[in-house]
Amino acid sequence: MKLRIISVYMVLLYLMLISAPAMGRGLSDIERLGKVIFFDKNLSINKNQSCAVCHAPNVGWTGPDSDLNAGGSIYDGSVSNLFGNRKPPSSSYATPSPIFHAVDGTPGEFVGGNFWAGRATGEKLGNPAADQAQGPFLNPVEQGLPDAACVIERVCSARYARKFNKVWGKDSCDIEFPESIDKVCSDPDGMVDLSEEDRTKVNTAYDNIALSIAAFEDSSRVNSFSSKFDAYLAGKVKFKKREKKGFRLFMGKGKCANCHVLDRGPGNEPPLLTDFTFDNLGVPKNIYNPWYDMTDFNPLGIAWVDLGLGGFLDTRDDYNQFASENYGKQKVPSLRNVDKRPYFSFVKAYMHNGYFKTLKGIVNFYNTRDIKTRCKDSFTAAEADALAMGCWPAPEVSANVNIDEMGNLSLSNKEEEAIVAFMKTLSDGYILKRFRR
Repeated sequence: MKLRIISVYMVLLYLMLISAPAMGRGLSDIERLGKVIFFDKNLSINKNQSCAVCHAPNVGWTGPDSDLNAGGSIYDGSVSNLFGNRKPPSSSYATPSPIFHAVDGTPGEFVGGNFWAGRATGEKLGNPAADQAQGPFLNPVEQGLPDAACVIERVCSARYARKFNKVWGKDSCDIEFPESIDKVCSDPDGMVDLSEEDRTKVNTAYDNIALSIAAFEDSSRVNSFSSKFDAYLAGKVKFKKREKKGFRLFMGKGKCANCHVLDRGPGNEPPLLTDFTFDNLGVPKNIYNPWYDMTDFNPLGIAWVDLGLGGFLDTRDDYNQFASENYGKQKVPSLRNVDKRPYFSFVKAYMHNGYFKTLKGIVNFYNTRDIKTRCKDSFTAAEADALAMGCWPAPEVSANVNIDEMGNLSLSNKEEEAIVAFMKTLSDGYILKRFRR
């Protein structure tokens, strides 16, 4: 019995040691504050939804509901049955994205920002991840609070309020909120009555909350660089034969690395597997997207078309001249954690609308999009149906489709499987087998 106890203790100690690289250094005060805000469900209109509801760590900081991912893949908000129009992007490895800007010397090409269409530009707070963090709290189909003052009051009433004051100054919560604030913040159309001075304090505190969340998202708890791929780059492990073949194809024949680049990041980080640009891949509509039934928010119904980056540029006086040539383009995501899942049969959704449910299906689409026939009924062919029928539905946006780097890659089935095998090495939390008998 004593030997068994010692053995169990050694296993636990071993697990702690090998998980240390994934956990990284201890969190700083601002990162710790950002973490507790990120997981706080009280910061929503019904006190039932945190950032983590749509960005969970065990699935690579994206949507954690397998059944939902298998269908529409769009998550409802704090108010049940209110849905947005795109699937949750991963919040990991998003923080190195630069401030949204036009590419020098290439009119009409853009890079940076956060959200699928880049609308969290970073122009406000100097940090796209922080700009992004301000959106969901006040979005009626997400966390749904009607006023930034509601967020601040709940932070300042939380157990971690002292931590907030420590990070951002002892007077951060020195705001005179009305006695009716709970009632006002439970009303989707509510507006908190504040003095001009207190409103200014609220605005400052709201910015600081967003910066705190961005600091956590930039920490080693979220961007841990602890995948098998990282161990391979460090010379600590060898790839299996198929993984190595997939890596070669990823860099070469598959043209994946053209956008999911393998250069070191802007802060000299290991490869981020994105160039933070935008592309229209010709992805079909996801007909199960509940946004099509959200007529109060989407009067176009099934006729609604996601114009992506171009739709955002339409709202910008400085960039709207480039809108039409960017219709349909979405942000190139990092492929890190692309296969991270809590169990084997867990379904993940891919692309901005969640049309794809398998990595194999995505690779086959990249490989054959332009050589397979069009599905006869483009509005009913889900990924599994399209693969079974040997066709692909029409693109949701037919303009500006990338035909140079995908669509007819002449990859064999085994080559597709090899690329998938390589992408599976990108999941954080890889455990090096250091101990041998």
